[in-house]
Amino acid sequence: MCSYSSEEKVLVVDAHAHLGYDYVFEHDFKLQDLLMGMERNGIDISIVQPGTTLDLETVIKQHNEIAELSRKMPGRIFGMANPSPHLPQSSYREEVERCVKDLGFVGVKLHPFAHAVNPNSFTGRKVFEVALDLEIPTMVHTGSGVPWSLPSTLMPIAREFPKLKIILAHSGGNLFAEEALLIAKAYSNIYLETSWTPNLALRKFCRVLGSNRVMFGSDHPENATVELAKFRSIGLSRDELEWCLGKTAIKVFNIPMTSL
Repeated sequence: MCSYSSEEKVLVVDAHAHLGYDYVFEHDFKLQDLLMGMERNGIDISIVQPGTTLDLETVIKQHNEIAELSRKMPGRIFGMANPSPHLPQSSYREEVERCVKDLGFVGVKLHPFAHAVNPNSFTGRKVFEVALDLEIPTMVHTGSGVPWSLPSTLMPIAREFPKLKIILAHSGGNLFAEEALLIAKAYSNIYLETSWTPNLALRKFCRVLGSNRVMFGSDHPENATVELAKFRSIGLSRDELEWCLGKTAIKVFNIPMTSL
């Protein structure tokens, strides 16, 4: 594990990492890049999801590869399921259940933009229903890809599923960060993952919501250094930094704390 200075030595959890080929954005998230990014940035735990896939066979393969990595790196790699919501309902549910019950995954992803799905549609809602049944959080891409990726689209879901933890990936991005904050203020079951979000927005999130509602994510290993620097440059206390960089994700994803 990478060593870093004592003043920075807090538990770091990357809540938004990838492994596998993304068939929508045509980007290959390689194992070597993931591991080097963790080593270089002192990331203790990564929550890893596949790239966007379109069929069941491919996503099963990527889920299995993430599970294999988690077995090789116990306590440091945890999986997040990401099958296409357009799969038949029985296939979708069975695969998410397999990931959680058999592979030990800790969450499920919905990408309204990449999968072309309205979160409030029948197709979108089955993601939240499965997550609630399995007692895992749902991460939802927000920002690019409006209107379905607007943070406000999650308002009806947060209201209808008050016991479901919903993580807004990217916190609406640059354009919709304020909207993400307003939604999170209104619904206590919404949390903000902040990759690609301006540092001034991060500071406001922490001041308005509290650092226990905010979590670090990289999205790309090349982006981890920048994302960590944002948190370390906005005047957070050590306690706030501990929550944003690790403790919030540990709590939301119910990560068991073992020796790293």
